[in-house]
Amino acid sequence: MCMTGGNDAPTAGFAMEAEADGAPVFTVLVAVYNASATLSRCLDSLLGQTERSLQVVCIDDCSTDGSLDVLRRYAQADSRVEIVALDKNSGPAHARNAGLQRARGRYTAFVDSDDWLGTDALEQCRRVFEADAQTDSVVFDTVAVLADEGDKHEPMGWGNDKDLGHAVDGRRAFELSLTWGIHGVYAVRTELHRRFPYDETCRTYSDDNTTRLHYLNSRRVAFCRGVYYYWRHSGSVTLSVDLSRLDYLMATESMKRKLLELAMPDSVLNVYETERWLIVMDTCFFLYRNRHRFSRAELKAAAKVVRHHWASIEIWRVAMKERTRLGHWPLQWSWWLFCLQVYCYFTLRRWGGHDRNVM
Repeated sequence: MCMTGGNDAPTAGFAMEAEADGAPVFTVLVAVYNASATLSRCLDSLLGQTERSLQVVCIDDCSTDGSLDVLRRYAQADSRVEIVALDKNSGPAHARNAGLQRARGRYTAFVDSDDWLGTDALEQCRRVFEADAQTDSVVFDTVAVLADEGDKHEPMGWGNDKDLGHAVDGRRAFELSLTWGIHGVYAVRTELHRRFPYDETCRTYSDDNTTRLHYLNSRRVAFCRGVYYYWRHSGSVTLSVDLSRLDYLMATESMKRKLLELAMPDSVLNVYETERWLIVMDTCFFLYRNRHRFSRAELKAAAKVVRHHWASIEIWRVAMKERTRLGHWPLQWSWWLFCLQVYCYFTLRRWGGHDRNVM
């Protein structure tokens, strides 16, 4: 695996091989926004793959830090790199959709601009696709690299379900993904991806919805040993302390509408509604824990969003153990009583010494 960092020009001599029909095996989408510090590491890992037949579509989301210059140097050195330069910053879902329009590969994957792939990740992925014509999605093995702990490596596997075999059917993969029994780092047949492009409901988090729809509409979802390295640091969107966290609530509401449109059975809707309820509670805790970091106006606006989603939950669908836990009672007849309960519960936990290091 190439670990080269910085903004140096890419190493020369990359071969540019393609399939006999001129179409690459893989298209890899890289959405880029102010990523000049990590972009070379990402691109070097792609261009150094043992699987040489690929198209790397880099979408610059109106960066201001020189990322576009880095991309241009790579594109000049290797024709497999293509650039889409957006004139307005719109978020990763929109950027990836712009790149998806250029995809020519048989399979499409994405790599975030601060992440990278193990050297043989795409080769491993291709072998799994070709082993069974029914396979429509292939999930990468994942390793978190903890930047704030000296780049410590933490294996994440394929998800939090320990009983996965080599593959599952699409419906099972979809159900597992509702609670992230299977994660969302994968490659998918491009024709399926075009049917279900990235959900642009909000700037962040709504791409999870797209992952779930890909799994649901796959005949077979398989797992490979190709490694995706996820660089986790305090500046990551999912770890940052700002109100973009509220996008997660909006994304889950969008997914709920899609499940209803697809006429999914109660068994699926109940699982997802339980997950939505836990996300509402997690958001309440996030706001409580960080209440001193936000202005009164910001907290008021955030409370309005949370209230909307709290009221939209079909409580009867939520698992009994999750709606009867101390401090988690829905109390949907009174928003103010619910807020008082939440405040008291989290305050008592803090006084008891719990959650002190939770952001």
